[in-house]
Amino acid sequence: MLGKFLWRLAALAVASAALGLSLSAQAETFPSRPIKIVVPYAPGGLPDTVARLLADRLGQPLGQPVVVENRPGASGMVATATIMQAPPDGYTLMLTDGPLLAIGPYITRKFGYSMMKDFTPVALVGKAPLFLAVNAGVKANTLDELIALAKAKPGELNYGSSGLGSIHQLTAEAMKVDLGLDIAHIPFKGSGASMPALIGGQVDMLFASPPALMGFVKSKQAKLIAINAASRSDLAPDVPALAERIPGFDFAFTVVVLAKAGTPPEVVERLSQEITKAVRLPNMVEPLRVAGVDPAPGGPKELAAAMKAESERITKAAQIAGLKPE
Repeated sequence: MLGKFLWRLAALAVASAALGLSLSAQAETFPSRPIKIVVPYAPGGLPDTVARLLADRLGQPLGQPVVVENRPGASGMVATATIMQAPPDGYTLMLTDGPLLAIGPYITRKFGYSMMKDFTPVALVGKAPLFLAVNAGVKANTLDELIALAKAKPGELNYGSSGLGSIHQLTAEAMKVDLGLDIAHIPFKGSGASMPALIGGQVDMLFASPPALMGFVKSKQAKLIAINAASRSDLAPDVPALAERIPGFDFAFTVVVLAKAGTPPEVVERLSQEITKAVRLPNMVEPLRVAGVDPAPGGPKELAAAMKAESERITKAAQIAGLKPE
């Protein structure tokens, strides 16, 4: 009996060692098949543009095709469900703007996913600032002039946003509270509707991405007043940051790559290294800036810290705005 027991114990040890070697070999050969980047928005938006730029530049160093899959809908829940249904092996990633998962619980009662518990940080791509712009007819050309105008006419000015709970609304609400302004909110269904409202004079001001604004600024149909980031952007260095008037103000949103929780650390590290290298490429930096993103590559630790800070700001702004899940 003892001999049989020892034989089985030895066999088990050999099997365990073999399994360990097999898992190690799998980790070393990652990736061995195509990688999918899920985007929780329709084609054409900023996250989609960044995902496709990244996919084009990751295929060669990873030695496998990298494809983009758009899964819009339900405030990001369609995309997050796709990630949750996939194995935690690094072959299904999500590229999104950081606020999506932070805002979700405030606008969707059955959001069902936790940014901190259900996802593993992979890489920080950059930060996308929003610019505060006013209609050409608004009698203010600087931030100081706009503040003075709003305080002289409490309740008369308004701002447009791309919808309730959007980063555009939360930025404006935080600005209003910090500067003591009384400005009405007019929500629209997406930037495609709010931008024409600004140019047509239905709203006095709004926050929007540089690509959406710059054509109207050049044609003098809109004026840039400020940026919602912690510092000025290379995208428009002459435009002051709101943080110059409101210390610590920063609502430029992160652009991030996430994996499902439980993805092996060595796989996360490999993906992080390649994404970080790709973001630093000269042929990546300029297209990102054209898309409205200030490149700021970082690994899992940098991303986790950025998302934690962003979540805290979003939570505070959502409470200010009085958002309630539907």
